[in-house]
Amino acid sequence: MTDAERARAQRVDAVLPALRAAAAAADRTATFPDSHVGLLREAGLLGLVVPEKFGGLGGGLRDLAAATYAMGTACPSTALAYFFHNTSASRGLLPLEAIDAGLFAADDVPVVRAFAEKVLTRMADGVWLANFASEAVKTAKANITIATTARKVDGGWILQGEKSFGCATGVADYYLTSAKLEGYDTAEGLATFFVPRDAAGVSVRAPWDGLGMRATANNGIRLDEVFIPAEEALAVPGAFTKMLTMSRGSFVGNQLAIAAVYTGCAQRVYDETLAATTRKTFADTGEPIASSPVHQVLIGEMTRQLRTAYLWLRYQLAIETAEPPIKPKQEVFTQWRLGKGAVTEACFQVALGALKAGGTSAASMDGVAGRALRDLAMGLVMTFPAERGMLEVARIVTDATANELFTPAPSAADRPATVADTPAAEVAR
Repeated sequence: MTDAERARAQRVDAVLPALRAAAAAADRTATFPDSHVGLLREAGLLGLVVPEKFGGLGGGLRDLAAATYAMGTACPSTALAYFFHNTSASRGLLPLEAIDAGLFAADDVPVVRAFAEKVLTRMADGVWLANFASEAVKTAKANITIATTARKVDGGWILQGEKSFGCATGVADYYLTSAKLEGYDTAEGLATFFVPRDAAGVSVRAPWDGLGMRATANNGIRLDEVFIPAEEALAVPGAFTKMLTMSRGSFVGNQLAIAAVYTGCAQRVYDETLAATTRKTFADTGEPIASSPVHQVLIGEMTRQLRTAYLWLRYQLAIETAEPPIKPKQEVFTQWRLGKGAVTEACFQVALGALKAGGTSAASMDGVAGRALRDLAMGLVMTFPAERGMLEVARIVTDATANELFTPAPSAADRPATVADTPAAEVAR
């Protein structure tokens, strides 16, 4: 680590005791601790990956992965919510890189630059941004399908839609929201908007009681004719796709740090299991529980799985941060499609081993093993499961084709007819 990286890491280390102390209660009540927002803001960590010239700490992907990993050992829910806040920085960094690469027409540059710098300066000032892209709508050709619409009106835009997934609902100051511009049916029409948490027409969806990290405030939002001023939008056609071309690899270039959350969680449950089984002894022999053949096998397998996660994570981090780049973007992207699934599957197996090693007495949802098992189950499906990653890599290798990252949902007139669209009489016939 460089001296600057160590200084940023010390800021993360300083908040870990508070995160760890609140983790069990936050999980039990399924509530994101409001105090964490102030804690991370005062530590300057809301601007961790914002360049210093915009007021941030100047960190990069190495810093973000280290931070989410460390927070994952203390409170995975907070680590996940913090990760999604930091993904917002890509909406500032990548457009600026696209400008420098000459991808925008001269007339569009001022608008794009103003929005990008607004994202970064707000983060550096301690504004929490929730990144809302995912929706319940699915299409076969992309990982994230945007059905939320943006309609042009005098002075700005009207947003209509629903976001089914997004950490920090009701916590973040702004929801950085993706929507498709009216009249566009390709990714060229995707746009980004600052949606104030308390804006008229914004409401919270039903509480999320998912099989995953419970204290992430992951309820999602509804947008009902929400007006957003023009200066709070990046609605230049094509800006979204130009931005994505500038990332080094995975998605918008920071998705690796989500796998670091799961790895931190897995390391914590591994450490707890090892400590418990070596401390406790058999009543008849006095030998540690860990010395039994069954526990030796379980601990050996947990160790193998944990090291597998580290190998994938460190390799991906190396190829996404190497200067100059050592692999073309397509190879980095392909590697990530495999790596994400490999890391999350391995981490889940660590938690499963911890559950077995702890026995009935440890099979409790208020214990480290029980919480980790549920927390790490989220990694199996978040963004995409391992099976989808392998399928996409096979297509890339054999057909030289890959799924798009983002796409707008087709309009009703463009969708193929389904049973749900067919009148009842026709179905009966």
